[in-house]
Amino acid sequence: MSNRLINSLQAIVPLFAALLIFYYLYRDIESEVILEALKGTDLLWFSAAMFIGLLGFWLRAWRWKNLIATNETITVKTIPIFWSLMFGNLVNLIFPRAGEVARCGAVRKTYPIKFGKIFGTVVLERTIDMLFMLFIIALAFLLEGSIFIEIFKNLVSLDAIKGFIVEYFYWALLFFLMLLLMGVFAYQKFKKTAWLGKLRQFARQFVSGLETLIHMENKVGFWVATFSIWIIYFLMMYWMALSIPATHTLSATSVLMVLVMGSIGMIAPVQGGIGTFHAMVAFILLYYGVSEEQGKIFAMLVHTSQIMIVLILGGISFLYLFRKKKVTLNV
Repeated sequence: MSNRLINSLQAIVPLFAALLIFYYLYRDIESEVILEALKGTDLLWFSAAMFIGLLGFWLRAWRWKNLIATNETITVKTIPIFWSLMFGNLVNLIFPRAGEVARCGAVRKTYPIKFGKIFGTVVLERTIDMLFMLFIIALAFLLEGSIFIEIFKNLVSLDAIKGFIVEYFYWALLFFLMLLLMGVFAYQKFKKTAWLGKLRQFARQFVSGLETLIHMENKVGFWVATFSIWIIYFLMMYWMALSIPATHTLSATSVLMVLVMGSIGMIAPVQGGIGTFHAMVAFILLYYGVSEEQGKIFAMLVHTSQIMIVLILGGISFLYLFRKKKVTLNV
């Protein structure tokens, strides 16, 4: 199978799955109903949500810039990093998760920084964001525990989980040991080859990217930015809820649960969380008395507004990076 065919399938299959989910969710909703709901949108709250969403993208770029600039002799500016980030988000709409690699390449087009280090900073910030998401889930559980328990009871069977663990634990352990042995064998066989040397070099660069959090000068700014990003995510969702009549009565803790479910939907390996985000948001809104139809319309509004930002700024980023000249080292 050729690389071109594999790359095409990596884009087409997830997109087909996403569109299938989206069609299944919205097939029974008339366009007139959606338009009528949009007419009732409070433009002030909607505009505020869009603006703070843009601020969130900029803050992510500033935070990433601080990681990339650590231990570098050149001056790294926020603007090129912002456009690199938006370019990566644009690529994610075509190839799921490929945007993380693409934004590293975009930074390399502007700054002579090792790719392995840049990729290490991406993994680092993604790991930190995942930990913060787990913290948000825990906070939502403390504040809305009854909803969590109700969902768990409706969707999960403890007996089924126990049976699955008992049945497949030893097979999973055996599979892990086999992979470990194969890895050791492959290392012994190929440890003196040239490509392994390149892999070691990349690994060293990657580790240097992970270590930027330790050596970074503005640690306080980094953590303040990280907290602020998640506060912005919440405010954006809350203000979007205030802009729609069907959701404007939701409490702050209810919106926090919507944020949690939406974030989980965005993790799915499909382009931009299409379909999965909508399904998760509409699902949780049912527990707060919002009709299935109105929940789906709210999810569409939130998701589409973010996709439009990515498409517009991602397109601009492509033009910016295409014309941008690479910074050179003064030696």
